[in-house]
Amino acid sequence: MARSLVTSESNIIGVIMPNVASNFYGDIVSGIEDVSYENGFTVIINHSGINRSRIYESINMMAGRRVDGLIIVSVELRDREIDLLESLNIPYILLSTISERAEAPYIKVDDFEASYAAVKYLINKGHQSIACIGGNPEDKISGIPRIEGYKKALKESGINIDPIKIQYGDYSFDAGKEAMEKLIKETEITSAFCVSDDVALGGIYSAYASGLNVPNDLSIIGYDNSRISYMSVPPLTTVSQPFYEMGKDGCKSVIGAIRNKSKIQSKVIPFEIVERDSVKNI
Repeated sequence: MARSLVTSESNIIGVIMPNVASNFYGDIVSGIEDVSYENGFTVIINHSGINRSRIYESINMMAGRRVDGLIIVSVELRDREIDLLESLNIPYILLSTISERAEAPYIKVDDFEASYAAVKYLINKGHQSIACIGGNPEDKISGIPRIEGYKKALKESGINIDPIKIQYGDYSFDAGKEAMEKLIKETEITSAFCVSDDVALGGIYSAYASGLNVPNDLSIIGYDNSRISYMSVPPLTTVSQPFYEMGKDGCKSVIGAIRNKSKIQSKVIPFEIVERDSVKNI
């Protein structure tokens, strides 16, 4: 406190994230906290409301707390919010999200390429009837790129895109559960690409409830490699995003900008497919 009075610094990093139940946020926050505490900073967290309803107020609240830097996780920012961030003159970075405004720095995986790779993985295992579960077609940040990556993989392999096999939704267990129930009733599939691990677990639940075995009757690949992915039955094959490293890198970038008055550079980080037991060759 005494130091902050002398330097006009609070030694606080603010984190704004969605208030939705998803399993990967904990790893991002762990990375942020580890780097913060190693460098003498504390962390405060605020939620942006349902469907980003409080994001503007959250940014204002963080400014009121005099945070030295700000990290925004998985929230779509529009011009109003970017204008506010730029006016505050504090370092900030976006994690697992992106803005159409070039001045907003970010760290994220290329969702289009990652989803394309996941569906190509299924195709290479012999699957031709592949569903896409979850993803909001109005979400420019993650939803549209993941859906379009799915479509590109099918087109390149000469597989027709069947609208019934694309079940839109969000990134939750319930979305996966409801989508899989509908797919089982309305069409036949051998595999499904799910836009999150939570969605994949919902799909597995509905498959078993309908008497289908994963992977013998139905293969499923997830997206995230969150902690639940290796706890599921069967353990989930999934696209791995390095969330802990994302949190660490983002926090290092913000602290570097605070101390050196430097500009934060955007970064696209690599993904990988982690093979477990939810996909089989056919």
